[in-house]
Amino acid sequence: MSMQECKVALIQHANRGGRDENLAHIGQALESCGSRGINLVLLQELHNGPYFCQRENPDVFDLAEPLDGPTVEYLSRYAARCNLVIVGSIFERRAPGIYHNTAVVLDSDGSLVGSYRKMHIPEDPGYHEKFYFTPGDESLRPIATSVGQLGVLVCWDQWYPEAARLMALAGAEMLLYPTAIGWDPSDTVEEQTRQHGAWETIQRGHAVANGLPVLACNRTGFEKDPGVDDDEAGQTFWGQSFVAGPQGEILARAPADQEMILEATVSLARSEKVRRIWPFLRDRRIDAYGDLTKRYRL
Repeated sequence: MSMQECKVALIQHANRGGRDENLAHIGQALESCGSRGINLVLLQELHNGPYFCQRENPDVFDLAEPLDGPTVEYLSRYAARCNLVIVGSIFERRAPGIYHNTAVVLDSDGSLVGSYRKMHIPEDPGYHEKFYFTPGDESLRPIATSVGQLGVLVCWDQWYPEAARLMALAGAEMLLYPTAIGWDPSDTVEEQTRQHGAWETIQRGHAVANGLPVLACNRTGFEKDPGVDDDEAGQTFWGQSFVAGPQGEILARAPADQEMILEATVSLARSEKVRRIWPFLRDRRIDAYGDLTKRYRL
């Protein structure tokens, strides 16, 4: 059973080094969330360390862990202790040679109630994810928790309306995106503004098109490219984590360059009211959409 109102928190932070240092910071933030009556916490993508996909390095695979590994065990303890539903992120070792970028969902009793393996894998300068991650091969379905049905997707997934729609059609009550996205320092200010605007706009569009709240938790801070000697080469993650309501309205937004626990109250009951006046799901022409399964249509 879902809650009518859900108090949510997004933990936006910079990399602190290795897994232990980052989890210690996250643990303190989770304690704070528990003391303030938060129901649901969303962590950022690959929160255990640096964003290692700036370069291809086979040694990085040694950092991967299974679903029952130390990170899930750590988050499980805090979920139970602080009465929180937690959406975290791990570099998952599924089998020899098969690794995933995986979101994990811990319910407020500490149980692992579900996981989602990132389906859309980018390959761009500074984002060499195809080297590390096997695309997820499971259906796009929400994960049932004590606060409701969570449509969990990961970063590059957030650009695809098909993924958001399928989650909504399967009963998701909110969409959640752990994220690691930033600017190349060589980008102009104008280009940086365009990129961030597109990122936020597409996700607010998912909220509007599906009548659902959207939560996006992004990294912040500069992370040097480990493959070059230039100290200015790397990624500046643009932060600006946000929570949007079912009409795309911004309920809360973090700054670009600060660590913070971003809080908001999400009304799940309001989605029903919004869908009554904007009945996009009712008016879909499902008889005309067959070509969506094609790569390109001439």
